Amino acid sequence: MSSSEPRLAALEALYAAESVAADGPRIEGIGRRAGRLATGTWDKRVDLDLEIAGAARGWRVERMPAVDRNILRLALYELRHTDTPVAVVISEAVKLAKRLSTTNSGSYVNGILGNLAEADLG
Repeated sequence: MSSSEPRLAALEALYAAESVAADGPRIEGIGRRAGRLATGTWDKRVDLDLEIAGAARGWRVERMPAVDRNILRLALYELRHTDTPVAVVISEAVKLAKRLSTTNSGSYVNGILGNLAEADLG
């Protein structure tokens, strides 16, 4: 299993839960790591959204495409609550955005996550 697969499974669970206004993501059958990422991201989404809003100058989180919003949440959760290197998290998030969202989503996700990572360092 590639390192991207748990992220993709977690993202799909988050997107599905948000799309149907569920109480949480369905994690049955998606693997332990993906389940931890999805559940952790879901549980922290209010705090994650506040941080994303602060870094997304000119964009309200609720107005972002749902895929981008959930990619950002997932990546920020991983940055804050795992020991995965910053560069890996950002690279994987950009790959997901390029693969699953709009033409400009990769650079948009990169910019926001870069702002958040830079704020941590500065």
